Amino acid sequence: MSTLPPPPGVSGVPAAPGAPPASLTPAVISMPPPPLPGQASTGGAVLQIPEGALVVVDRVSKWFGDLVAVSDVSFAVTAGVTALLGPNGAGKSTMLRMLCGLALPSSGTVSVMGKSPRKDPEIAAEIGLAPQQESVFGHSTALQFVRASAELQGVVNADTEARRVLGLVELDADETRRLPTYSKGMRQRVKLAQAIVHEPRVILLDEPLSGLDPRQRLHMVELFHRLGDEGRAVIVSSHVLEEVERFGSNVVVITQGRLAAQGDFREIRALMDHRPRRLRISSDAPRALAAALVGQPNVQGVRFDGERVEIDTDDIVSFSQSIASLSQAANARLYEVEPLDDDLESVFRYLVGR
Repeated sequence: MSTLPPPPGVSGVPAAPGAPPASLTPAVISMPPPPLPGQASTGGAVLQIPEGALVVVDRVSKWFGDLVAVSDVSFAVTAGVTALLGPNGAGKSTMLRMLCGLALPSSGTVSVMGKSPRKDPEIAAEIGLAPQQESVFGHSTALQFVRASAELQGVVNADTEARRVLGLVELDADETRRLPTYSKGMRQRVKLAQAIVHEPRVILLDEPLSGLDPRQRLHMVELFHRLGDEGRAVIVSSHVLEEVERFGSNVVVITQGRLAAQGDFREIRALMDHRPRRLRISSDAPRALAAALVGQPNVQGVRFDGERVEIDTDDIVSFSQSIASLSQAANARLYEVEPLDDDLESVFRYLVGR
């Protein structure tokens, strides 16, 4: 796993037509030395491409005028499930659009099975996409929509295959209701069905669990793993940590358009769980509780505003185990222990800072 330094500022300077924003570092647009076989260049570093990589992203940036959506991102993906994790607005959807060829990188290269998804139309048959957008549904039934996708991909026996994948996502192929009347969770499953009906090697899913109930989420995650076990690269974007834990061990973390971390989820989660944390504690005796917390080895700072206590800790596990006994010893009843920096933005700021 590797982490990058904080990204530079990227706003405020309009770019000339066809030129990168002035705020992008020269390394992003300079021509690096040719990579050795099995490697891709990443400016000063070298992207190690694992054997059997189906997707390779090498120093990719994407800007729209003076807005930088993705900046100098490199990673490689093999068969199995890979989570593309990041807060809303991090650049995940833009990255997926470049992976499937809907958008062209402003700099750098994207390859799927060794080919450009933008410049080699034949590779489109090896890519399946389930986007966040749903405007293409129109007034079709689920079967009509998925069957049309199969026919466009040249699938033999399109009707049979459409029925098969609708069964995989637990939808009735003979349902006569039109897609606009479906719930969000049902539409999400229809999008997955059309993405896999032609049996692609690379499957791109943009927030696919949004709107699903817990049982449906579990079934979808099981299906993702089944597809990955068949030798497909399944890339699933999400901004929810709890979802990513179910996807598997391989995680690519993007924040503010840059790569923050990549590798085993357990290692990345350990960084998140052991980062300094700030908590607000409500009690019926906040002054006594604040006094009891001062000097504790797992407490680095205590602030008392007359009603609540705020503390900083670099060992949230140890503090969680000790707070009850400390409050009891201080004759203070606990009402609430509230994390003040437990949102994804704070998590990613910490990762980038490292």
